[in-house]
Amino acid sequence: MLNIALPKGRLGEKVYSIFDSLGYGCPEINGDNRKLIFRNEENGVCYFWAKPSDVAIYVERGVADIGVAGKDLLLEYSPDVYELFDLNVGKCRMSVAGIKGSRPADDTTLRVATKFPNITKKYFRKQNREIEIIKLNGSIEIAPLLGLSDVIVDIVETGTTLRENNLEPYKDIIDISARLIANKANYKFKNGEIERLLSKMRESTAGKEC
Repeated sequence: MLNIALPKGRLGEKVYSIFDSLGYGCPEINGDNRKLIFRNEENGVCYFWAKPSDVAIYVERGVADIGVAGKDLLLEYSPDVYELFDLNVGKCRMSVAGIKGSRPADDTTLRVATKFPNITKKYFRKQNREIEIIKLNGSIEIAPLLGLSDVIVDIVETGTTLRENNLEPYKDIIDISARLIANKANYKFKNGEIERLLSKMRESTAGKEC
């Protein structure tokens, strides 16, 4: 039995459809209910929904054998897990953005609003830029509009939210997508099951690229 942590929301639904297409389906998961844990003994899987930022914690702690987490969260929190496969879904990018047509002066301490302080620190350290991080959890885009920050570092998917708020990306930091991760100890104990799943994922991806 493979215990699999999936992120709640659209990404999790996309990811589950991948598992389902590879023969790891659990019909109960599509039912109209509020259950969080779903088992299919026949296919040897147990799924559970988790907050996206918590998936890596469940995997790191061994509650889940494998799970799916965004590359942004893996970079931000650096969980002690194996990163096995890029699922090529949930694509977006981490970007520095600010008010359209405006660029902060280079000789001042840059105020940066973000949900991702660790990624932000690492990026600007490489740029040799002195920054002040303003950690926010809600709508990051509003910070430069209200003068709270000079720029933001956030995930950009289509750029629509930025454009609608008179903001624009200044610099892309890194491309983001969903990754299959595994608990290090459980990967050894369940290596056969996990490798079979990985093999099917690789074959499926190769078939789409041909």
